[in-house]
Amino acid sequence: MKTATLPPIRVAPDFRVELEGVLEQGESLSQFVENAVRSTVAKRKNQAEFIRRGMAAIDATQRDGSGIPAELVIAKLEAKLAAARKLKAERGA
Repeated sequence: MKTATLPPIRVAPDFRVELEGVLEQGESLSQFVENAVRSTVAKRKNQAEFIRRGMAAIDATQRDGSGIPAELVIAKLEAKLAAARKLKAERGA
């Protein structure tokens, strides 16, 4: 299989100097760009999969009726916060 090239990109001269300053020993600008593109592609795939799993979990929770109402969760968190504030006030007093 033949390799393909990515389109060239224009950058400001000062940014190119900055970029060349962070290259590792023996690393070319092309290698750096390829690694950056690969990392970004992997990150976006992971984000898309995370969202897909989250949406599936929401659908399953709604379908099963096994969720906890947001109001109840918030009330419990507010109670914990109030208890922590009270404890802090008692210790500080």
